[in-house]
Amino acid sequence: MTPPVRILLCDDHAVVRAGLLALLGGEPDIEVVGEAGSGEEAVALAARLGPDVVLMDLQLGPGIDGVEATRRIAAAGTAHVLVLTTYDTDADITRAIEAGATGYLLKAERPEELFAAIRAAAQGRTTLSAPVAGRVMARMRNPRPTLTARELDILGQLSQGLGNRDIARALFISEATVKTHLGRIYEKLGVDTRAGAVSVAKEQRLLP
Repeated sequence: MTPPVRILLCDDHAVVRAGLLALLGGEPDIEVVGEAGSGEEAVALAARLGPDVVLMDLQLGPGIDGVEATRRIAAAGTAHVLVLTTYDTDADITRAIEAGATGYLLKAERPEELFAAIRAAAQGRTTLSAPVAGRVMARMRNPRPTLTARELDILGQLSQGLGNRDIARALFISEATVKTHLGRIYEKLGVDTRAGAVSVAKEQRLLP
């Protein structure tokens, strides 16, 4: 008999975790072995419990976000990460996939799609929600400026109106590094001002 797929849930909302626990509990070949309410907790539990798949939300409140938690878990090789979120912007999808996520699923999916995605992720196979797959294909057909995860981070801070010093402090990098990244962002987006960068990024859905 094939052993069940061992799952670790990571979502900062207890009600969501309870709903997922109840939903997955009805599948005989899926076993939830742990729950995490933060990115840090997910990384620690993944290392300790060794699940096959981590169901990861992206927005996790204070502390590291789902993308950073995904990056750490993927780098450690402790589990496959299947993102389960409500966010489907290009920025979110790009950052999650670059971080090493095996799949990207939206919470609006039917339960059967979730079960299938979990089983696929356990085998290392990629599963994308239809809207996410559509966005990925559209980007391949009509390539947009490709920004690195760090450039997207800086762009996000920029959209909040932060100056170079505050961005450097928030991302734990030097102001000189921020200026270097900004120069690359301006060049890729074809702009020469901060406002222009934010405007183009929003038009092309590079920002949440």
